[in-house]
Amino acid sequence: MRAFISLDREPGPVAWSLCWQAAVGRDFFTYARSRVPLAERIRGRLIGAHAHEGRVLIDFVLLPKEIHAVTQISAGETVSGVARAFGNVLSRWVREEQPVRSPVLAGPYRAQPIRSIDALRDELRMLAWRPVMLGLCSTPVYYPNGGLRTAAGYSPGKGFNARPYMDLFGEGVPEGRAALRRWVRHRPSEQEWRAWELTRGLELATGSVGPRPSMARAVEGPAAALIAAGGTYGVDGALALLSIWCAAKIHLASPLLLHDASTAAAARARALVGCLAVEHRLCSAASVARYFHRAKATLSEQMTACRTRPSDQPILGSPLRRILDESAALQKDSL
Repeated sequence: MRAFISLDREPGPVAWSLCWQAAVGRDFFTYARSRVPLAERIRGRLIGAHAHEGRVLIDFVLLPKEIHAVTQISAGETVSGVARAFGNVLSRWVREEQPVRSPVLAGPYRAQPIRSIDALRDELRMLAWRPVMLGLCSTPVYYPNGGLRTAAGYSPGKGFNARPYMDLFGEGVPEGRAALRRWVRHRPSEQEWRAWELTRGLELATGSVGPRPSMARAVEGPAAALIAAGGTYGVDGALALLSIWCAAKIHLASPLLLHDASTAAAARARALVGCLAVEHRLCSAASVARYFHRAKATLSEQMTACRTRPSDQPILGSPLRRILDESAALQKDSL
């Protein structure tokens, strides 16, 4: 896997995490007409889609309702080329096995760039535990329809070259496999699962802060991290988390009740929440105003003042990781 490691020093994504999700009522593993199980055919097609110079299949997991692949794309290749080579055939095969007039996939494939070796190892750990999280097996290495079992040395590759996978954990095969097994032992937390599912479109952000009584939409990156840290898949939880953090930043003596208080400090904290929500693409200023039961025009004016106020600029410039860590500490202290 030398090529991948050298790419890590260059700008831009070095690998991609791809995901296909079955439409309601569809199952990638169902087969009735052909003698070869559909899961086995899908595996062969996914491997075949990477039998091209400039494409490397690092890992994959085939699930009844989801298909995940981690692929390396070199210069001159595009992730859409891999997706078309696999996705079009996948849809045709499922229609042949399940001849009903309905979509095969829940939507277009989703692709997430992976920009570092550490992020790649984290992705492999999430994929390893995905079958366990869905109740399909009790231990990651027990699941047969993925790259982990081959990389860990428990089953033959059947066309899948696990060497790029193992090279991420060590130079030699015994050392690499031992390091891989140690890494996979760390089960992802519930918060990690929520963020991962949201960024891959497997779950939608929900809430009651939109123009209708309820909402559901796709989110990415920082917004997904905020929602996951809020404890649910709801935007409301993320706004509650930002409310706690912003209130603590400007009023340490006692907690501010931002929904009820009419003080200048509470108005300032609500405006900070609005600025951060918009900055991290969590929701619109209008949604924040509805969350606090305030007029959107008033909140927008206060947000404009916050952006130009010297004492608020360091707060608005805080890294997301710091916001999440300090919010978790504040929530823990309040228990």
